[in-house]
Amino acid sequence: MLRLTLAQMRRSIGRLTAAGIAIVIGTAFVAATLLAGGLITRSTYDSIAAQYASADLVVEAPPGASLTKAQLDSIRTTAGVAAAADQFEAAEWFEQGNRTIYQRTIGTTDPRLMPLTLAEGAWPSGPGEVALPPDLARRLNTSVGGTVGMSEYDEDGEATTGQVMVTGLVEDPKGAFGAQGGAAVIDSATLHARAAPVTQVAVLLADGASLAQVRDALDQALPSGVGVVTPHEHAAATARAMTGGQDVIFLVFVLTFAAIALLVAGLVITNTFQVLVAQRTRTLAMLRAVGAGKRQVGAGVLLEAALLGVVASATGVAVGCGLGQAALLVAGAGDGAATLPSAITVTWQVVVIPLLVGTAVTVLAALVPARAATRVAPLAALRPDTGPSVEKGSGGRVRLVLSLLAIVGGLGLLGGGVALGLLADQPDYGLVLGIAGGATSFVGVAVSAVFWLPRVASAAGRLVGLTGPTARLAAANTLRNPRRTATTSTALLIGVTLVAMMSTGAASARASLDAMLDGRFPVDVLIASGTMDDDGPVSLPASIVAAVEGSEGVTSVAQPASAEVTIDRYFDADGNVVTGHAPEGVRSLEATVTGVDPAAAQRTLADRSALDALTPGTVVVGTHTADAWSLADGDRITLRGADGSAELTVAVAPVDQLAPLMVVPADLSAIDTHPDTSTLWVSLSGDAAAVGNVQDAVADTGEPASVEGAAIDRATFDQVIDTALGIVVGLLAVAVVIALIGVANTLSLSVLERRRESATLRAIGVTRGQLRWMLAVEGMLIAGVGAVLGIVLGLVYGWAGSLTVLSSIGPIELSVPWRDVALVAVIALAAGLVASVAPGRSAARPSPVAALATE
Repeated sequence: MLRLTLAQMRRSIGRLTAAGIAIVIGTAFVAATLLAGGLITRSTYDSIAAQYASADLVVEAPPGASLTKAQLDSIRTTAGVAAAADQFEAAEWFEQGNRTIYQRTIGTTDPRLMPLTLAEGAWPSGPGEVALPPDLARRLNTSVGGTVGMSEYDEDGEATTGQVMVTGLVEDPKGAFGAQGGAAVIDSATLHARAAPVTQVAVLLADGASLAQVRDALDQALPSGVGVVTPHEHAAATARAMTGGQDVIFLVFVLTFAAIALLVAGLVITNTFQVLVAQRTRTLAMLRAVGAGKRQVGAGVLLEAALLGVVASATGVAVGCGLGQAALLVAGAGDGAATLPSAITVTWQVVVIPLLVGTAVTVLAALVPARAATRVAPLAALRPDTGPSVEKGSGGRVRLVLSLLAIVGGLGLLGGGVALGLLADQPDYGLVLGIAGGATSFVGVAVSAVFWLPRVASAAGRLVGLTGPTARLAAANTLRNPRRTATTSTALLIGVTLVAMMSTGAASARASLDAMLDGRFPVDVLIASGTMDDDGPVSLPASIVAAVEGSEGVTSVAQPASAEVTIDRYFDADGNVVTGHAPEGVRSLEATVTGVDPAAAQRTLADRSALDALTPGTVVVGTHTADAWSLADGDRITLRGADGSAELTVAVAPVDQLAPLMVVPADLSAIDTHPDTSTLWVSLSGDAAAVGNVQDAVADTGEPASVEGAAIDRATFDQVIDTALGIVVGLLAVAVVIALIGVANTLSLSVLERRRESATLRAIGVTRGQLRWMLAVEGMLIAGVGAVLGIVLGLVYGWAGSLTVLSSIGPIELSVPWRDVALVAVIALAAGLVASVAPGRSAARPSPVAALATE
């Protein structure tokens, strides 16, 4: 049976290749994920242990305690200890001109235990000296031999700024302080005077000393509770505390996408073996006729699947390892190279797990075709060869009932999750319920696809059939085998649904966050003076205004002025608003009034209609302010300032986020002739780079000022969303690629099934081009139907997830990512067209006479 199986595999090598590629991609995904998990763990451990340089042991004080001087002396005098370095640090302010930078700082120690290397100059040797990271020196505009300001402390702990000399530049080759942008180095005695108590000591052993013996000696010399561990053990414990198990969650997260890819690969394999069994009907029947039992025939199919699974999985492991090494080489040329090893570490898990999983998926996918092989009757060998055919059934009643229950029940759970998120304001519980409901309903959709998906394809085919007879033949071909059409299209449906779901969720999250930010920040960027005097904020200098106006991406700038005023309304003892003259013992109503040119302001606002009522003689009052002060449209109030007063007409508008009261500049001048001009409203073009341009422009002036607003937070949110979306869509794209391989595989097998039919078409005048176009239409129908249905499902699941997850941030803005949706549809159609090229050439190559000949 083994020889026969191998012979059949050799004859079907071309048809098995597509199925093998699907497994190769899936197992390569698993292997690369496991490698990435190991690499992340290894690089994390290395970066934590790097701060101990060449230390062999680390002595740790109990939590919340420190090592005493006697204990430190005991460590240094233990037999076998060559050197010991106290692990402590400080965070110091370094100043130069208008720039102040907070930098992690360590002390000098034994060169063998120093995690930093000297790139230029010399190590600090006493007070008043410092060695800086090159980047810090550049930012402070200093170099070796120069000076910088550094905080100093007197006996009472009061901080002052003194000048220290830069003796050298230090680099961090192993990324020990990568998260802090490096570390500065000062004299150890100076650091001792200002740092926290010592809680760790790095220990270097003498040549020839036994690690176990020195460790035992330290354990005996130090009190219980003091830990003596290796740097690797310390790194592992620290990493667990830092990640809180997030590294495991990340691994499970990525492996989930690998599982999706393997599931799609399983559908492709099932299709392949179903048609292979159908093609070998006469061979299987002859085996039965000469004495082979049903179990032997079925076992032969499963053996073929197992061999394919082993070979493809082994190839996938090799591909995954190759991709991992290539990615490591690329990453090694980037900024994080210091924490990365030069080569991947191939563990037994990286090899065995993908090999077992890939083989198991292949064998499980072949179970149904193997069962079909056992049902081939011996008499089939005596029938004339009319070409291979496969079972055309569309599923049983049990399958239909179970799938409908899964769809209805899953949608109910999904609706419950949305309700919990929106109505009960419990997004965590709603998310759990929503995920369960979404997964259950999607399984029901996938299982029931054999009943409804061919009908959808038929409806699409009737529309396509209007273009001509070739297209009508292609549409009819998709219905000849509903099960295969459903399986092939479902494979694509899975990947597209998940891609569309993530894109829809990201688009809705971006729209909802934009709406929230527009409510919090009516302008894109708000720049405020960072200097204060006795009267409050100092007006923004002209240099900042000019720099911002000249920044690329800035479309409009408005500089409002403000003044403190009182109005002719007062609060009585009960908190009620009283109008007219102030009664005795009550406080007057005070507020800030902002004066701004309406035209300039409207060009900078997100809601440009908010200031439509701002005209001379009118004061625009914020909605919430008007409610609190019992004001309404048309009321007259008097504003009294430092230099006069003005009686104005009230117009209520949603401007509370800008200012409680707003007037035109002329009315403000009547109230205060020297108003405060400490803020700037800025409108941007929408380009993410414009935010950075404004921040750089303000920083380059050297003047203290804060930069905030919707555009700042929007840029941060967009970066997070785009990064997460890119990763997820990239992972899901693997499943889509596998599904498209399945489309090509299905078309290739269909060509073999219909070789006599194709010959007949050629004989009655169909050209080679028309035959190829027929298969192209068929491929685009299968891919297009799966893509369109996947997009619809993705929109539904994406909106449901957005309603559940984003309910806590405020009103939800559901959005459709039209660009992404159109791109997915175009890619699917193009891929279906490309997938038909090779099968179309195969169908058109034989002559009609040769194809009509019988064996």
